[in-house]
Amino acid sequence: MAATASSGESQRRRRVLMFPLPFQGHLNPMLQLAGALHACGGLDVTVFHAAFNAPDPAGHRFVPVGDGVPFGGLLPSGSDADFAGALLRMNERLRGPFRDSLRQVLDEDEGGASACLVVDSNLRGMQLVAEELGVPTLVLRTGSAACLVAYMAFPALCDKGLLPPPSQDQIQLDMPLNELPPLRLRDMVFSTTTTHATMARCLECLLESARCSSGVIINTLQDLESSELQKIANGLGVPIYAIGPLHKISSGTESSLLAQDRTCMEWLDKQETDSVLYVSFGSLASMDEKELLETAWGLANSQRPFLWVIRHNLVQSSEQASLPDGFEEATRGRGMVVSWAPQQDVLGHRAVGGFWTHNGWNSTLESICEGVPMICRPQFADQMINMRYVQEVWKIGFELEGELERGKIEGAVRRLLCEEEGREMRQRAKDFRNKAVNCMDEGGSSKTAIDLLLKRIMSF
Repeated sequence: MAATASSGESQRRRRVLMFPLPFQGHLNPMLQLAGALHACGGLDVTVFHAAFNAPDPAGHRFVPVGDGVPFGGLLPSGSDADFAGALLRMNERLRGPFRDSLRQVLDEDEGGASACLVVDSNLRGMQLVAEELGVPTLVLRTGSAACLVAYMAFPALCDKGLLPPPSQDQIQLDMPLNELPPLRLRDMVFSTTTTHATMARCLECLLESARCSSGVIINTLQDLESSELQKIANGLGVPIYAIGPLHKISSGTESSLLAQDRTCMEWLDKQETDSVLYVSFGSLASMDEKELLETAWGLANSQRPFLWVIRHNLVQSSEQASLPDGFEEATRGRGMVVSWAPQQDVLGHRAVGGFWTHNGWNSTLESICEGVPMICRPQFADQMINMRYVQEVWKIGFELEGELERGKIEGAVRRLLCEEEGREMRQRAKDFRNKAVNCMDEGGSSKTAIDLLLKRIMSF
């Protein structure tokens, strides 16, 4: 974009290019970052996006990439899907189309307005294209700092013969990793369906994207993960910008790929403070029919109010989940089931006293920022790492381990919502909520990091 006559060349409007990963948990942080850069620095934003799973462009310029690229193998769903393999295929198939799209955008540029490309850390192929065309890159990590530290340690654990685990012996899997407290060996097994070679290659690409960038942006806050952020800075040798929580800094900037049912907010208004358990396993995790049945009766038997998200593909091998006979009658007036919820608003509601979560990082961070303790049921990827920090480091939740069984679920709900232990977790969570608020104030760690990031972008 050309500079205005009064602003001078040094003040011309700059543009940031972005390429998010086309999954809900990665789209939202990137679009929130776009909103923050526009609001705090007056930067224009162009969002490149794979032609499938396309989001609402949310007021930014939107450039689809890869019309005609076959989607097969690029849209994994369910907890047992090969996500690492899908990421490698996505990089391979979108690289050529992105080169064409980026070249066209740069040709349209007036006066070199495009400062850099912010790319999801899983899209190393897109970063390589930007490097070819002379565009500096910054990398966005949508996971926790602790997760990135674990990924950085993955090659060394492989060299020691610990990964892949030589056996499924429970004692060995529960072995604490002295290099990565509080993690156990089992927490580093990110997928049961992806081959070790595929996972190793995927993480290698992810780490290359970070090391080859002009800086890594992480959606976390200094007060939550200070030692992990220091390890990353020491290990990668590039600037680190901890500018989270992005959903608070850029409030309202998100794009839901699923239709939200807001009637639950009126229902929450009628419930007592800290009384409701919110149950949601994100946009990708799944369960089988028996687990759905046990979850339903565990919630019913707890006698506690609950808001339960059952999205259309939550149950494996079934498009529509069927709740057991008698469940609706047993929970009438006390429970509500929706297909998708406005999660940030739900967690921020005074009635919500606990969150049963899969521990994806967005959900975990949103819960922390609203002072809501958690029942943790991680399934794959980084979720086990996040759970261990929730339970062992921050002490604001606990894992629901083993097979899902209604009596165990009932006990976990009561433990979180009714017992002294749960109240203590809630108080610690509210202390973290206050820290999250403070980090965004003038002079706070996240506000300072955003200012440094904007300076970095303007220097390109």
